[in-house]
Amino acid sequence: MTTQEYIESGDLELYVFGLLDESRTKEISELERNSPAIKSEITSIEKAILNLSSSFSPTISADNFEKIKAKLEMKHGKVIDMKSKSNWSQYLGWAASIALLLGVGYQYNELNDSTTKINSIETEKSNLQKSVVELELKNKETVTALSVIRDDKNTVVALAGQAVAPTSFAKIYWNKDKQTVYVDATGLPEPPEGKVYQIWSLKLSPTLTPTSIGLLDNFKGNNEKLFAVSGTSDAEAFGITLEPAGGSKSPTMEQLYTLGKV
Repeated sequence: MTTQEYIESGDLELYVFGLLDESRTKEISELERNSPAIKSEITSIEKAILNLSSSFSPTISADNFEKIKAKLEMKHGKVIDMKSKSNWSQYLGWAASIALLLGVGYQYNELNDSTTKINSIETEKSNLQKSVVELELKNKETVTALSVIRDDKNTVVALAGQAVAPTSFAKIYWNKDKQTVYVDATGLPEPPEGKVYQIWSLKLSPTLTPTSIGLLDNFKGNNEKLFAVSGTSDAEAFGITLEPAGGSKSPTMEQLYTLGKV
C-alpha cells in the first residue's frame, strides 16, 4: 500500500484514536517512525482533533477528554492554528464524532445532576409537608386548649401534689352538663418507661369509691399536655396515680401524685 493509500484509507485516524487491532497498530507505528509523510499526516490529524474537539465540546470535566488532550498537548504543545489538508473531510468526521461523544457524556452528567437535584427537592417538599402537618396538629391542640380554658361552664378543680411527688400539680376542667373532663397535666413529670398516669373520679362518702376515667397516654407526644378523658357526673374529688402501662383496676395509693376536691 502506498503512502497516499494509507493516508486516504482512514486507518491513520483510527490509529490516532487507538481503534486499530494490535497488528495494524504496530504496522502504522513502524510507518510513522520511517515515513516522514505518514508522520506528518498523523501529526496533522492529532492537531486537528485537539483543536476541533476543544471547540465543539462544552466545558466538561470528563477524565477521558482531559487525558487525550493532555497527551496530545505534551506531544505538540498548545495548538492554535489548523493547517488545511487535502483529506481534511476524512478526519473531520472522526473529530466531530469524538466531540459528539464528549458532548453526550456531558449531557449524561448534567442529567445525573438534575436527577439528584430533583430528589433533593422532593425530600425538601416531603419535609415541608410534614412540618405543615405538625404545625396544623399543634394549632389544633392549642385551639382545643383555649376553648377548654375559656369555657365558663367548666368547673376547675386544682389538684395538689402528694407525698410521692409534692411539687406536682394538675387541673381538671369538668363540664357537668356535657359530662366532659379535660386534664391539664403540665405540672406532672414525664412518666418512667412502662408507666402511665391514670385519672380517678372519687366519691368520698359514705366510703371512698374510685372510678377510673382514663389514662394520659402518649404523654411525651402531647405538646399541650391537655388530655380528654371519660366524663363523669357525680365526682366529689379527682386524683392522679402512676400505674403500670395499660392502667390498673384500682389506684395504687403509694403512687398518688395529685389529689383535689371539687
